[in-house]
Amino acid sequence: MSGVASTLAKKRAQAAGFGTNANATKYLNQDFEALRRQCLSGGTLFSDPSFPAAPESLGFKELGPSSYKTRGIVWKRPGELCSKPEFIVGGATRTDICQGALGDCWLLAAIASLTLNEDVLARVVPAGQSFGDSYAGIFHFQFWQFGEWVDVVIDDRLPVKDGKLVFVHSAEGNEFWSALLEKAYAKVNGCYEALSGGSTSEGFEDFTGGIAESYELSKAPSNMFQIIQKALEAGALLGCSIDITSASDSEAVTRQKLVKGHAYSLTGATEVNYRGRKEKLVRMRNPWGQVEWTGAWSDGSSEWNNISSERPNASAEDGEFWMSFSDFLSHYSRIEICTLTPDAITSDSVKHWAVTNHDGTWRRGSTAGGCRNNAYTFWMNPQYVIKLDEEDDDPDDNEVGCSFVVGLIQKNRRRLRKAGEDMHTIGFAIYEFQGQRDVHLDKNFFLTHAQKARSETFVNLREVCTRFKLPPGEYLVVPSTFEPNKDGDFCLRVFSEKQTETLYCQKASLNIFFLNCASSCFQETVSDSEVDSGFRGMFVKLAGADMEISAAELTTILNKIIAKRTDIKTDGFSLETCRIMVNLMDDNGNGKLGLGEFATLWKKIQRYLGIYKKNDMDNSGTMSTPELRLALKEAGFTLNNTIFQLLVARYAETDMTLDFDNFVACLMRLEMMFRVFKKLDPHHSGFIELDFVQVCHTITYFEYFVIEI
Repeated sequence: MSGVASTLAKKRAQAAGFGTNANATKYLNQDFEALRRQCLSGGTLFSDPSFPAAPESLGFKELGPSSYKTRGIVWKRPGELCSKPEFIVGGATRTDICQGALGDCWLLAAIASLTLNEDVLARVVPAGQSFGDSYAGIFHFQFWQFGEWVDVVIDDRLPVKDGKLVFVHSAEGNEFWSALLEKAYAKVNGCYEALSGGSTSEGFEDFTGGIAESYELSKAPSNMFQIIQKALEAGALLGCSIDITSASDSEAVTRQKLVKGHAYSLTGATEVNYRGRKEKLVRMRNPWGQVEWTGAWSDGSSEWNNISSERPNASAEDGEFWMSFSDFLSHYSRIEICTLTPDAITSDSVKHWAVTNHDGTWRRGSTAGGCRNNAYTFWMNPQYVIKLDEEDDDPDDNEVGCSFVVGLIQKNRRRLRKAGEDMHTIGFAIYEFQGQRDVHLDKNFFLTHAQKARSETFVNLREVCTRFKLPPGEYLVVPSTFEPNKDGDFCLRVFSEKQTETLYCQKASLNIFFLNCASSCFQETVSDSEVDSGFRGMFVKLAGADMEISAAELTTILNKIIAKRTDIKTDGFSLETCRIMVNLMDDNGNGKLGLGEFATLWKKIQRYLGIYKKNDMDNSGTMSTPELRLALKEAGFTLNNTIFQLLVARYAETDMTLDFDNFVACLMRLEMMFRVFKKLDPHHSGFIELDFVQVCHTITYFEYFVIEI
């Protein structure tokens, strides 16, 4: 399926309710229930052909087939490792997650956070799985992947060396849910090695569908406490940690019983009246279930005897404790806040944030314009409009405005590590905006307008995420890679405290991904009687005895003419291009051009030549793809990014330039497509319906594009 067709299919599926956690998309079309029934009826154990028990599933470099680290690894099922394997015993706990020989502690910290929230865990680890009567060697898990939930099927063959699991394992040795979860996550990312190195935020998001922000507490914003309170009110997951300075610091316990390099959860934030003033407090949880803070506001400390308000719960040694917000800022290094989507929140007591999600692409030569440093191409990046209508409900916050979080995720980069690819450096800029929402703004706008806000930095992580508070209004978000011409797919999400509207600039009309075709595209025809004597004489010489010009004759004529020009570059008009021209101009259907038809075509080519020369800014004789987009607009065609990407792929050379004959071919095909569409849409509804015969008749015209039928 083509990229455009795949995108349409995905949008239709989402509109029908597929891709939610309750109705997850079947990854690689593998149906867990059907496969399990098949295995049970046949008395066999499932073996997954899409993620085999083979070296390629382990890795490509450090865990590649020739690496010493993979020598001696065999794949075994849990029943071959212990006599009574269990999926989950007594609920999921921290001790179920012990790191193995893979640098994915970021992932394990995120898995550990799942054990603190049963509702969220149940979304990732579907119920009804065990090694009991329904066991067939098959398990499944659900992950959020760039806007949709996917259900991932695996077999239970796990990498083993010297009789022990190589990667994640439980402390008890007979509990396997965490090892199987890690395998499923490795499958969607290509292999185990692809999981090496990352951010806990990445795991947070893929296990919840939420959006994760990270704050360095040494540079915390002045309203950090309010941000934490609002996040808790919205049901967010909050994780904190203390940086280590060396490997020996890992899980070292400080004098006041805080653990370095260890993931804590922040579970509460409140203010109490303490000795005549307000004291901000936060409640922390150590997943170990023990080892607690011993400083001010710890369990049983004297501070609790001097508060005039109701005392928050401060129980015995259970891993949960309170501390002052000022101590929290001075002892902890960072906090990660994962705001959940409304569908992940089961309690009615929390405030839901609104969520919008958009898929997009960067393509070399068409939509990969790079950052603002590249003034010539920045405008070519995809553009999105955010409409902020309502201000926050914030009586304690003096800053009036609309709070929202923008997250830009680059898709599937881990899977590309096998091919030597890695993360791009990405970010986004935000502009104050007033105007038509369905128009892609050109470079003049960005040369004359300063950005209103931007992502905190351009970074080579999977996601860049920044929180903003701006006055009500409309804003333009432009996501980009730092350097231009970097191919990639992305997902842009906006989480907002109040309901917002986020739109992709150039919303498709006519349902064929075009925006507009001005009347100037369809040049008035020239009748035989309107042709002057000079042109008539030239036509007689060119046409020959039959007084008509075929596609082959047109090829010869045009190539003789343009060969004399030194100001444009071309390798000559092809017979295919000339056939398109003849088909477009041929009114009587005989496959040739008469006098008036040829005169109309000649006039059209002269017009295209003028546009070509005008937009060849550097007088190179060729047209770059940014110049092409401007030239298409001048010719009357306003196209969105999807179609423009296809045009560049079809007509541009490897150096992202077009010569004159390809430029003309491109315009001719566009005009023909619009003509056909208008004929099939006599009532100008913007929609067409085709039966199979009509599809066959029109497929030639729409060969490189997709119609939404």
